[in-house]
Amino acid sequence: MQPESQIPIAAAKKRRFAVSLALFYSAVFAVSGTHLPFFPVWLKAIGVDAAWIGLINALPAITRFTTLPQVTAFAEKRQAIRAAMMVSVLATAIGFTAVGLQQQPLVLFLIYALTCVMWTPTMPLTDAYALRGVARYGLDYGPLRLWGSAAFAAGSLACGYLVDVIAARDLIWVIVAWAVVAILASLLLQPLDDIRRRSAEARADTALLRDAGFWAIIASAALIQGSHVAYYTFSAINWQLHGISGLTIAGLWTLGVIAEIVVFARSPRFSLHPSTMMAIGGLAAVLRWSVTANEPPLALLAIVQLGHGLTFGMTIVGTMNLLVQRVPSHQIARGQGYYAACNGLLGAATSIASGAIYAHIGDGLYYVMAAMAAAGAVVIWSARHRFSAHPQSEASGG
Repeated sequence: MQPESQIPIAAAKKRRFAVSLALFYSAVFAVSGTHLPFFPVWLKAIGVDAAWIGLINALPAITRFTTLPQVTAFAEKRQAIRAAMMVSVLATAIGFTAVGLQQQPLVLFLIYALTCVMWTPTMPLTDAYALRGVARYGLDYGPLRLWGSAAFAAGSLACGYLVDVIAARDLIWVIVAWAVVAILASLLLQPLDDIRRRSAEARADTALLRDAGFWAIIASAALIQGSHVAYYTFSAINWQLHGISGLTIAGLWTLGVIAEIVVFARSPRFSLHPSTMMAIGGLAAVLRWSVTANEPPLALLAIVQLGHGLTFGMTIVGTMNLLVQRVPSHQIARGQGYYAACNGLLGAATSIASGAIYAHIGDGLYYVMAAMAAAGAVVIWSARHRFSAHPQSEASGG
């Protein structure tokens, strides 16, 4: 049978898919670009204390290992990934609107928890939709994904500018506005045929869970990416306390995203083994968080922010390359689900703990993050021998 990617398809249809997906990626990442750095600022502005901020910000991570796998599995089983994406962004906009109308920590916690149940599956669903489209139309994933990173930076900069011109208590409505844009973008998404050709997937769960190499990959990734929790949750708050303006804070975040984009764009040229990339990402995080903990001057902080290309970008590239090599293509959705769940579990625990730790030692929290990153580098480096001679088999479909 002729491969899906070789089936002749009208150029216009292929272009519509690529453009609509790029727009959706942009809108979804713009929500994250405003939410991630400035949602904690909004919480602080309405009087929520640091401990509650840590608990509330743990909710996205909690849903990633509890409800997210069920939502994505439900959508995949019913071949309704595109519809699930549309419902997800609609529920996100409604949820953040309800959050913006509340100020009591417990009520905020409950409403935000329900919002996260529908919001956090958006990105795994979008990646699943994108990968099916890549196979269907013979596209490259990287150029599509880059629009998301660029939109994240743009959303962060726009919100950073608004921090200096509107009350911090109104930042939630910027997030809501981008969520509405995501709803509009979802209406443009093109339907895709179900391209699965395998029905015997019942053994996929146990096969992956018995693979020590797979566990090393996702555990290492979770530790290195989890070390970013303090940065995501408290950097904007902490930098504001040191007199850094909202626009400058957004600029610092943007520097990191630009470095991430460069790494994604150049990644096809990398010759390092993926496990080495992950180890480099972990060691770079150790250095980054150690410097950040010492309240560096703005110029040095800007340089340190460029390290995001290594701590986040290099780690992601290495992780995805290893997962592609390690996990058969007909099981990749399950592999991604376990990866998201592991990240969510550790991320939630770290976020909950970080609130209490930050309340006691402030910037010293970054040393704890450095230790996590070091552990991640050690895990993947210790397991590197498992990946040196493990090519994807023909049966894997790769």
